[in-house]
Amino acid sequence: MSSDGSAAPPALVDEVPSSLDELRNRIHSLAESVKSLKSASSPDKDAISAAVSALLDAKRSYSVANDGIDVDGKPWEEPMSKAEKKRMEKEAKKRAAAAESGGGGDANDANLAKNEDNAAKKAAKKAEAKAKKAAAKSGDGKAAAAPSGSGGAPVAPSSAATKATASRPVSSSASAAAAAAPAAPSSVIGLRPNQISFNPNSPLSERPVVALTAAILANVIVDYDLVSDHNRRVCALGLPGGGNRPNGATEIAGDLAMARYVARSVGGRRGMTDFLGGPSIEGRALVDQYVDYASSLSRFGSSARGGGGGGRARAVRRTLDPVLRVGTYLLGHSMTLADVAVFAALGFPSSDEARAEIASMMMHPSSEPPSQSVAIREATQLAIGIAGKDEARLEGGASLEPMMPGMNHLEGATPGNVSVRFPPEPSGYLHVGHAKAVLLSDYYARRYRGRLILRFDDTNPTKEKDEYQSSIVEDLAKIGVRPDVVTFTSDYFGTIEKWALWMIKNGIAYMDDTPQEQMQKERMDRQNSRHRDQSPSEALGFFKLMCSGSEEGSVWCLRAKIDMTSDNGTLRDPVLYRQNLTPHHRSGTTYKAYPTYDLACPIVDSIEGVTHALRTTEYDDRNAQFAWIQRALGLRRVRIQTFARMNFMYTVMSKRKLTWFVETGKVTGWDDPRFPTVRGVTRRGIDVGALKRFMCSQGASRRVVNMEWSKFWAENKKEIDKYAKRFMAIDKNEHVALTVTNAGDGVGFLTTDYLPKDPSFGKRLVRISKTVLLEKVDTDGMEVGESIVLTRWGVVELTKIEGGLEGIFIPGGDVKSAKRKLSWLADVPENIPTVLMEFDNLISKEKLEEDDKFEDFINPNTQAETEVIGDAGLKTLKENDIIQLERRGYYRVDRPYINEAKPLILFMIPDGKKKAMSGLDGKLAHH
Repeated sequence: MSSDGSAAPPALVDEVPSSLDELRNRIHSLAESVKSLKSASSPDKDAISAAVSALLDAKRSYSVANDGIDVDGKPWEEPMSKAEKKRMEKEAKKRAAAAESGGGGDANDANLAKNEDNAAKKAAKKAEAKAKKAAAKSGDGKAAAAPSGSGGAPVAPSSAATKATASRPVSSSASAAAAAAPAAPSSVIGLRPNQISFNPNSPLSERPVVALTAAILANVIVDYDLVSDHNRRVCALGLPGGGNRPNGATEIAGDLAMARYVARSVGGRRGMTDFLGGPSIEGRALVDQYVDYASSLSRFGSSARGGGGGGRARAVRRTLDPVLRVGTYLLGHSMTLADVAVFAALGFPSSDEARAEIASMMMHPSSEPPSQSVAIREATQLAIGIAGKDEARLEGGASLEPMMPGMNHLEGATPGNVSVRFPPEPSGYLHVGHAKAVLLSDYYARRYRGRLILRFDDTNPTKEKDEYQSSIVEDLAKIGVRPDVVTFTSDYFGTIEKWALWMIKNGIAYMDDTPQEQMQKERMDRQNSRHRDQSPSEALGFFKLMCSGSEEGSVWCLRAKIDMTSDNGTLRDPVLYRQNLTPHHRSGTTYKAYPTYDLACPIVDSIEGVTHALRTTEYDDRNAQFAWIQRALGLRRVRIQTFARMNFMYTVMSKRKLTWFVETGKVTGWDDPRFPTVRGVTRRGIDVGALKRFMCSQGASRRVVNMEWSKFWAENKKEIDKYAKRFMAIDKNEHVALTVTNAGDGVGFLTTDYLPKDPSFGKRLVRISKTVLLEKVDTDGMEVGESIVLTRWGVVELTKIEGGLEGIFIPGGDVKSAKRKLSWLADVPENIPTVLMEFDNLISKEKLEEDDKFEDFINPNTQAETEVIGDAGLKTLKENDIIQLERRGYYRVDRPYINEAKPLILFMIPDGKKKAMSGLDGKLAHH
């Protein structure tokens, strides 16, 4: 039977599909059947009717199983009968006539509303019956069960239901079937504590923008994890663990309910009591009144709420005008939940035009209340962005560029409001691990039209030098990073000291003179320090003693009073301040004690306006400590986004170990091409664009792996191959002369492309002569009569092997039939001496273990050189030029040609392959 009780033809009756894929296939098959029946020469109306009915049944079943979403990804629209269409047209004419006359008043509005409500009820009742049949047919015997994760708590009506029952007579924007269809319990993803979830198919007006606005205003937005779930009907918030919850509920459903929870969860802090209406019962009741009003507004279509809604729009204006003519806010002199809820109900405008229309209704001189503007705009963009579609727009309507492959969307980012930082300690040279951190930060800053702060974390004067500070700026320039701002943590020493004193006075920090080893043991044993309960006045005295620089004060340190029983060791009263008498490279001897990174970073991040702190996964435990400090001090919160640290095989990254290589003379310096420093890899020949792409391709991963250098260099090869000009060179010692007997005496010239794949790079002259030089390894096994190809010249047929190679040039010879295609050089005085340098890994073990002594795994053979005769055209090269010596590989110019005594020096650039392009493996097997 079909949903309306009519019999379906036997050919269309089938076993109920058990999955969405099967339903989708069935819908496609039924649609084709309908087309076939309609296109028949003598259409059978009964058969067509039965087929259409079966198709609608299948689509209803699909929407029920897919939480109200049709097979095309849009909300399921229940087809209207002819009577419904006529009634809808009639109501539309009535509204148009009332709008033209400008009359009708409240009575007319009430009649329209009554008619609309009656029609909506009838449509919803009919849709409910059909949906129940569809659910029963699909075997869903638990159609009315509460969704998974709700713990039996009541669930708010679905977004589709609200639209269907409220706005059906106005527009067919949602399905009544979807309204009545229950959630599929097994398909809803259970929410973890503090997760906010919504269905990305829902319109913006049904996303959790009010709740997000409340979280932003309460300065707790960073505590919430925003996720999308296609199977959810309404937005929901996962509740934290613990406590006695009614009916064991684990979620709160509905935007306004979530907003109230978020505001109440922070207690009386941050002015959120006033946001909910203040301490008085009357104030809270007035806020609730407007929130209820907002709920009723949200039942109407956007056109009914806006200027095109005729009587309804005028009714809204009459309600709001008396209040907003005399004030900015609906209640009192500050923004409350009432303002946000009503503004949301009017459409959550994200475009300039929509904001102007809503503003005219709320009688504000600007697009929205100034203090409300920033929070709502950010919340709106968050609600759009968490769908993962990056639909947020820049000023002027321009869209963000597509996300680079491998990168995650920056959680909570809004275009134009992103500020990230790169905080290196000036205690060494940057390596490729640092490069990943700064390149990811720079990428986000540029993509989201934000800013990048380069902040030197100079809190440990014992290790820091001006030399390292200058080198970091230079190295960032080498990889194309131009920070918008350069700051120093030392600029904030005075401010941080005041915060430390504030912590002592407020009983959340204390001074401790416990010896370091004993302190470590106590922390491991979760044992409180004997000083933990000291009075603030006593702690202040010891803090002053520490900062004086006296020997007596050297034994004291400042510790945070957090939780010595915590499973997270970083929360067991970490050290925040220590004495250090080494003169600071910037502030000299002004300070005798310095904050640790753990205290300074969260404070300075907040002060400098950082919105997102990118940290490697090794800081995961410390993230809780970072958040605790910002909460305890009442600072603006910073969102943390983590990524995996970059490790490479056969490589050490430790500053201490790299310093050992430099000091023992194992390398020539910090820019040695065997070093994993930024200076080393750029000198080896890395392309900046390739480096960025490679780092970003790893950016989304949180899994720490040992990367193979071959993958790094393979990505580089793809880029340099696009512009590396081609030249030729022959081994100085291992070469053979070939006489081309018909080449004529003297020197001739031919022209060839610098880059055969891209002629736009221009052409170069190639010298030809009677005697040419070949690589000896290429001549093994040559035979008389064999044809060889001299690359860029042509075919030569060999006429003599013994006693010296000879051959004749074959004009127009068949290049494809020749087996050997060889690099060569004319034997002319213009050729230049060239030195090819190859390098290998400094460490012989793939991965060093913690108990390994790296000195035991030093590779004894990491550098080799080969003297070659170079093409005369190589004289034109400059330092850092990238070229390809054909059939040898890619090279970077480390020193241009000066004279015979100072030849051209080329560094081989690995291409990620295990072998060379030819038999010319090099002395280090092409490493």
